[in-house]
Amino acid sequence: MIDLRSDTVTQPTPAMRDAMYRAELGDDVFGEDPTVNRLEEMAAERMGKEAAVLVTSGTQGNLVSLLTHTQRGDEVICTEGSHVLVNEVAGAAALGSLQLRPVATTRGMPDLGALRAAVRGENVHYPRTGLVCLENTHNTQGGAALSPDQMNQVADLAHGLGIPVHVDGARIFNAAVYHGVPAAQLVENVDSVTFCLSKGLACPVGSLICGTHDFVQRARKYRKMVGGGMRQAGIIAAAGIVALDQMVDRLAEDHANARILAEGLAQLPGIHIDLDAVQTNLVFLKIDPAVMRAEDFAAAMSQEGFRCRGAYDSMRLVTHYGITADDVRAAVRAAERVLRVPALR
Repeated sequence: MIDLRSDTVTQPTPAMRDAMYRAELGDDVFGEDPTVNRLEEMAAERMGKEAAVLVTSGTQGNLVSLLTHTQRGDEVICTEGSHVLVNEVAGAAALGSLQLRPVATTRGMPDLGALRAAVRGENVHYPRTGLVCLENTHNTQGGAALSPDQMNQVADLAHGLGIPVHVDGARIFNAAVYHGVPAAQLVENVDSVTFCLSKGLACPVGSLICGTHDFVQRARKYRKMVGGGMRQAGIIAAAGIVALDQMVDRLAEDHANARILAEGLAQLPGIHIDLDAVQTNLVFLKIDPAVMRAEDFAAAMSQEGFRCRGAYDSMRLVTHYGITADDVRAAVRAAERVLRVPALR
């Protein structure tokens, strides 16, 4: 089966497996795991920040970051459809007593006027605006990759109002590769950033939070509070070190394969894809319900050897380590058969 559901389904590389087997270990809660310490130093350097802390997931990383930046009863401004709003089980509200306020967003970029208007003034009726949260790349908006200029515009606005900025950078390296810049340039002017090892970088588990020394020190306490303190976590960190050394530049291959997939599927009657929105490794498509429901399309593709998922008329397909150009071309041919479209000449 060729799995196009997510870049979280990747398997660790042989180099990762070997590094995990050979990893030097210690107790990370005591700060004594040398492999974790090395990974955290590498992560901070890659993001141009002072320090980093390893967490179990992007969701945990975002939650810990929000808790560290804010106080109970604060409001956090985020983008429409952001992961922290839609896909994190309301953790910010349930565990942090935080209110999330989405603002209008176009391909991951919040409308600056809407963002400014969302910032609360001093009023007995209003919560304090405690944080602005960006997402780069933006999952539900097609894997859109915000540029350094866009990131700086938001940071400048927020900082001018005395508000810190956190970036959910689960796929920040995809954005960096798309724009041809170091990841540190994208997050140069924000206060904190998380990124995932377990998506396109192909690690089995793990994310990093990066920020100032003081921020990361406070974040460690919140990590412990939510059950994220790990012991001999060097087994995880060893794969992350390999990922940062070997797996970032190859993300360009995933982007190229996503383009092949999108352009092939866009030719099929009944499928609509905004090709201009395909920037990184995510392909979002609409299927005409008069032709086939997305759930039925996914089921039929499974019979053809391709795992994907959709709801009603929408579907997301994701390229990643282990998926080749031949695989995505085969997926297009399978979609032709599923839709009963004669092979394109």
